[in-house]
Amino acid sequence: MKLQSYALHNYRKIAQIEKLSPAQTEAIEVVGNVLPFKTNNYVVDELIDWDNLENDPMFKLTFPQKGMLSEEHYESMKIVLNHSSNRDEIRNMANIIRNELNPHPAGQMEHNVPEINGEKLMGMQHKYKETVLFFPSQGQTCHAYCTFCFRWPQFVGMDELKFAAKEASLLQEYVQKNTQVTDILFTGGDPMIMKAKIFASYIDPLLETEISNLQTIRIGTKALGYWPYKFTSDDDADEMLRLFERVIKKGLNLSIMAHFSHPVELETEAVKEAIKRLRGVGVQIRTQSPVLKHINDSPEIWSDMWRKQVNLNCIPYYMFIPRDTGAQDYFAVPLEEAWQIFRKAYQKVSGVCRTVRGPSMSCTPGKVQVLGVSEIRGEKVFVLRMLQGRNPDWVARPFFAKYDATAIWMDNLEPAFEEERFFFEEEHEWLFNEAVNEHERDVFE
Repeated sequence: MKLQSYALHNYRKIAQIEKLSPAQTEAIEVVGNVLPFKTNNYVVDELIDWDNLENDPMFKLTFPQKGMLSEEHYESMKIVLNHSSNRDEIRNMANIIRNELNPHPAGQMEHNVPEINGEKLMGMQHKYKETVLFFPSQGQTCHAYCTFCFRWPQFVGMDELKFAAKEASLLQEYVQKNTQVTDILFTGGDPMIMKAKIFASYIDPLLETEISNLQTIRIGTKALGYWPYKFTSDDDADEMLRLFERVIKKGLNLSIMAHFSHPVELETEAVKEAIKRLRGVGVQIRTQSPVLKHINDSPEIWSDMWRKQVNLNCIPYYMFIPRDTGAQDYFAVPLEEAWQIFRKAYQKVSGVCRTVRGPSMSCTPGKVQVLGVSEIRGEKVFVLRMLQGRNPDWVARPFFAKYDATAIWMDNLEPAFEEERFFFEEEHEWLFNEAVNEHERDVFE
């Protein structure tokens, strides 16, 4: 199959588009001028049920919906579109709205950018000591866009909010000098949007240099869900698999961090063949997704998805809480509901599926897991722990927050038992106090 992408400028060429109501078309035009919109012929033809759009999860996941903007933002954008065709006016209104949607949560722009020789590496993030995130400049788009994605600013022309690195040599040098780093996570966008030859230009320098501390290369991608032909019939599919083989023969673990949001993405013959080919050369596939209202907010969907993944020789890895950005209000479920979905789904599967962790929030201090709701000393509380932390000593320490039935993110929570702060907050503030010596700060990063 040949890739055909659709976006705001050409989505009306989709054959099934006549099935949309006028209200749905309006929502695509209004919301699609604020949040990114891109899909392709595989998603359109293989994953969406066009006879049940009101309830179809893949349509809601990949096409703009009215509820993704507040009523105020929606009407403001609609008024501009109805009264002006001036692209600058439309863009200005869109940017006003975008900047009110917390475009870069969890301190990504301020706190996670590493340095080498006094130079900030804006195409990299180093939040946890073992893992460096690398944003290759050639991989800053995707085969299709998930409307929940916290990296949405990269796809709407907000250039100052892009992460991109042009020099693989800087990545190589940084990992060599920072011997605590064991993992490199290639992310984006989607690195698997790149041709094999281009991706190899980032990978081969790492393989050609003896970096004793490097153990794992991870690739964060939605390609298996949105364009599995990347690994089967694209003109460079075999070349990409040979590159993966080179990584594995070097003695490194190669993990595809595959994003699957609904069981339907695991049911096509194309995705099954792609997984089979990847596993055939020794690639490990770990799976993850946020828990999303309208998409997968039921235990039955998650247990079905985990079981299908394991049956295809994938490893369930994470259930996330959607980030506090963009269309969060459209997708978010309360923390207690997310935990109940996780718990009930977990109960329905065997131990081979229980490698999954969650529900987890990737917030500024680290990855915070909701372990449950309990009553301690007569007080109803959330039981939490860190799966990752800016200071490794924070990891796996349970802590407690006051119960709040409406809470959807860490920022909504307060410490329980009349504590003034969570155990990590004082140290966290110290880490980012401008007066802190850079060397002392590096101990934790």
